[in-house]
Amino acid sequence: MQHFNFSYKNTQFKASDSEQGTAVVFLHGFLENRFMWSNIIEALPKKYRCITLDLPGHGESENLAYVHSMEEMAEVVKAMLDHLKIRRAIVVGHSMGGYVALALADRYPDMLKGMVLMNSTARADSEERQHNRDRAISLVKRNPKSYVRNSIPLLFRSVNRQKYQAAVKWAKEEALKTSAQGIVAALEGMKIRIDREVILNFAPYPILFVASQKDPVLAWEQLEEQFFHEAVEPLILSEGHMSHIENFEELMLGLKQFLAKT
Repeated sequence: MQHFNFSYKNTQFKASDSEQGTAVVFLHGFLENRFMWSNIIEALPKKYRCITLDLPGHGESENLAYVHSMEEMAEVVKAMLDHLKIRRAIVVGHSMGGYVALALADRYPDMLKGMVLMNSTARADSEERQHNRDRAISLVKRNPKSYVRNSIPLLFRSVNRQKYQAAVKWAKEEALKTSAQGIVAALEGMKIRIDREVILNFAPYPILFVASQKDPVLAWEQLEEQFFHEAVEPLILSEGHMSHIENFEELMLGLKQFLAKT
């Protein structure tokens, strides 16, 4: 992977590119960065041009604003694709990365060849979830490191925290690199995101909807209701929110099959 910088609105962003093949863009989730995709990219055939970036305020990318809306993050992805002169790509998003993928699809439908929503949802935050985001913002402002240390294990199924101890530790270490401003800006952005479920019905490209039955972050009933849209192909997994760790083999099988026909 070649690492490179690009800029958008006088802000510097960091990304990586394998440079050859069909373009597949990977968008990480909240408190993650572009290196979360390393094992997945390594396991994919070399015919895919895998591109990863650090979203605003995450990894090695700078903060763009006090609120990083999903639309603004999508503009950063668009700026990167323009920089690479890529007109169409398959976009894979984990959790918050899925919200960004949907915002990109909303604004630039012709840029997508396919989409993978992984442990994500096309729906907006419920009122309860918005209140939880506000509580999280207060915690981050008081003690960002403590917030991160407590949050990361909760993304895994409780029975898996011990099993994947090394992965939990690594995820925590990577998350601690996120600046307090980056954390708050992302929480504010997720809180105000709009419902984009209509895309699941009318997208002119296929959407692989990866959902985990024991996801501690997203309610299974809500995910299941989104399977029945016209463009959606569901991939049902057994474990938690971190499918790339907790259901790696099953995820890779579904992802390879989807990419091969998209």
